[in-house]
Amino acid sequence: MRASVEPYADLNLKNWIDSGKIPGPKIHVTSPYMEGKGNYRLPVHELTGPEDARRTAEFWADQGVTSFKAFVHITRAELKEVIEVAHKRGLKVTGHLCLITYHEAADLGIDDIEHGFILASEFDPEKKPDTCPPSAAGKDAVFIDLTGKSPQVHELFQTLIQHHVAITSTLTAVEGYSSDRPPLQQRVLDAMSPQAQAGYLAQRVLQPPTRLFLKKEMELEYAFVKAGGTLLAGPDPTGLGGTLPGFGDQRQIEFLVEAGFTPVEAIHIATENGARFLKEDDRIGTLAPGKLADLVIVRGDPSSTISDIENVEIVFKDGVGYDSAKLIDSVRGLVGLR
Repeated sequence: MRASVEPYADLNLKNWIDSGKIPGPKIHVTSPYMEGKGNYRLPVHELTGPEDARRTAEFWADQGVTSFKAFVHITRAELKEVIEVAHKRGLKVTGHLCLITYHEAADLGIDDIEHGFILASEFDPEKKPDTCPPSAAGKDAVFIDLTGKSPQVHELFQTLIQHHVAITSTLTAVEGYSSDRPPLQQRVLDAMSPQAQAGYLAQRVLQPPTRLFLKKEMELEYAFVKAGGTLLAGPDPTGLGGTLPGFGDQRQIEFLVEAGFTPVEAIHIATENGARFLKEDDRIGTLAPGKLADLVIVRGDPSSTISDIENVEIVFKDGVGYDSAKLIDSVRGLVGLR
């Protein structure tokens, strides 16, 4: 779940789509970043303490958001208030965390943690309570040597599983920082504005490769699921700018197969797991009589060849079919314009 930077635009877009004013997907609107002292993003409100966290969460819940995104510097006391507000209304809380460890977030009742295990600050030997580590160097050195059988990893897995905390895999985001790894797909470049395309290509050259982190993240996510954990999947279209929604979702599923999951398991993670997490699995997420006709028709057989998932021909939403090629062509050269 990505935090909203323009929440009213997102809420209006959802309302316009739901009312039939314009075509579009089903949207779950996440709150703006719930961020504590130390914020480094210009459009983000910096919480001043637990009371502000509660008021802010209540305000956005009243506006219609369906989930909350805790961010890097939120404190335990602030996150506790956000979780209490959200859970009283049946809403979810996820987090991109640093100041708070995964263990602490699980104890507070968070529902999901984003970006796999590469951001888990408890692996950093310099981590101190209520602070982000001074740099990532210490954690990175430890992270590379971790396995699913490492005592600290096993203990973290058990904590997350016992507290029913899901982990969202965003392997495409990790890939984006591996300049010798991401393939250049023409369909992605064609969708970008000239400015976005030039910026992305320049960043690919400048970014030092981190392939070992990508491989290690795959290994830990696979071990987490085999230990009984719940994995979700998303593209996280940030980083160097080459991960686009839709295309990024497909790439993410391909990565799960590379991590060791079967194609069917990877598709299950990206569909049914997400629907169950959102408590909508009675309507979507699998094909069954009585469920909504939300379908993706592809050419080929992704259950045996996962790359066939890129060959989308028709997307059905509520039983209405949309020509995928025409929709993509309609935004050619526009992604990245504001």
